[in-house]
Amino acid sequence: MAKNVDPELQEQFEEVQHELLERWPETKMDPTLARVRALTELLGDPQKAYPVIHITGTNGKTSTARMIETLLRELNLRTGRFTSPHLESMNERITLDGAPIPIRRFVEVYEDIRPYVDIVDGSQEFPLSFFEVITGMAFAAFADAPVDAAVLEVGLGGTWDCTNVADGQVAVITPIDVDHAHILGDTPALIASEKAGIIKEDALVIMAQQPLEAAEVILRRAGEVHATVAREGLEYGVVERQQAVGGQLVTLKGLASEYTDVFLPLYGAHMAHNAATALAAVEAFLGVGRGGTALDPDVVREAFAKVTSPGRLEVVRRGPTVIVDATHNPAGARATVQALGDDFSFDHLVGVLGMMRDKDVAGILEVLEPALNEVVITQNTTERAMPAAVLAELATEIFGAERVHLATRLDDAIDLAIGLAEEAIPAGTSAGAGVIVTGSVVTAGQARTLLVRDGVERVVDRHSFEDVRFEDAEKEDFDDRDLDLFGDRDGDGDGEGGGDREGGRRGDREDLTDTVSDFEDEYGGDDR
Repeated sequence: MAKNVDPELQEQFEEVQHELLERWPETKMDPTLARVRALTELLGDPQKAYPVIHITGTNGKTSTARMIETLLRELNLRTGRFTSPHLESMNERITLDGAPIPIRRFVEVYEDIRPYVDIVDGSQEFPLSFFEVITGMAFAAFADAPVDAAVLEVGLGGTWDCTNVADGQVAVITPIDVDHAHILGDTPALIASEKAGIIKEDALVIMAQQPLEAAEVILRRAGEVHATVAREGLEYGVVERQQAVGGQLVTLKGLASEYTDVFLPLYGAHMAHNAATALAAVEAFLGVGRGGTALDPDVVREAFAKVTSPGRLEVVRRGPTVIVDATHNPAGARATVQALGDDFSFDHLVGVLGMMRDKDVAGILEVLEPALNEVVITQNTTERAMPAAVLAELATEIFGAERVHLATRLDDAIDLAIGLAEEAIPAGTSAGAGVIVTGSVVTAGQARTLLVRDGVERVVDRHSFEDVRFEDAEKEDFDDRDLDLFGDRDGDGDGEGGGDREGGRRGDREDLTDTVSDFEDEYGGDDR
């Protein structure tokens, strides 16, 4: 359990989390903004109290958001950042000035908005979802602070994401890839049509490198709403990149200037591209290209040198090196494999793999296979986790039986992987041995809880894994959420609801068949 936290406060925090998780979880989505609009209107539209940088895309959203926030803070602006999912604790989703709001403040914000949540629940056909409520909490917390700028990451897609009730003066679109076609469509163009929904009238759009068909959709949407687009590789981008101790040294081309000798303490070419996109977003936000001047190069260097991105190719141990990575789709796995080859020199690398059953598991395994000498198959503690035995069967088909090991508990899997890495390398040369824990945001977060001890919310004894209370049973690797709009709210797997909630507010789901069908027709069929 957590240490140095008042027991009564911890209990209140856990009660709030429980109440939130009792709502429609992030694995369920309803294509409407009506409920969240009703909530924000009752709250006085707090999302209109500050300018917004809005971020969507398939991969790289959270890292890009963290970079944008760090640069804004270095420019002496007070920031709010809303990202998802969290790695270890729900309050991580709402940050002020670069730090998660304290759990006391998390509880206070929830209590402040709960009367309005109750009003909306009672006036709508269906109650607010978990993500809608926590989005409202973020908007309110930022307005109360108050912040000079809010950096908002979408939960899923763009058009129907509840963060889209905010109007971003800067819209950032990170690289788009096909990721779970049954959710967002089976082509980059279909996915881009949903994500481009965050582009508002006269906005500034920062568009990372995209497949041609996705770029065409984004540019078309920008033209329709008179938005101005800056494209990576043309208006901005990475000029030069080289490995450095603890990260990389990059030269970035911004919208109005080139910034040299920028140290980025993160690994992978994809992080350099995220940095370029973040830089362009901040320049656009400050009016560069519309009368604003270029940023102070020293400020840019100081900001990027402070950037962190927990759970993204994060080295949490040396001798052997242990890396925690939140890869959860084939596109992310490709970036991880490239980074492992470019930025690390492992003679023997062992993967600890725990994945969700609703992912493109085979696709991820196929991408990772050339980079891993052997794998330890495990599972995280969520109900959505693919059982380790099932995952091991799939891994055996791809890696071969001699390279696959099984350890159901994550802590046992990490211990086994470290032992395998150490045994594979001759004594005295353990620097060439490594372990990477990956396959899911949840797996990365739980591994980080077990391995990182630098915070008051960390687990003290990592060997007491069964005693660790993970509150993320419904936590999701975003952009992969099932379009299971109304089924299985009681979690028993039978697709039935388990009874009316508070006087039957949930209503008769069969009445919504036409709504669901219309949505599927517009956005690409079943289980979008």
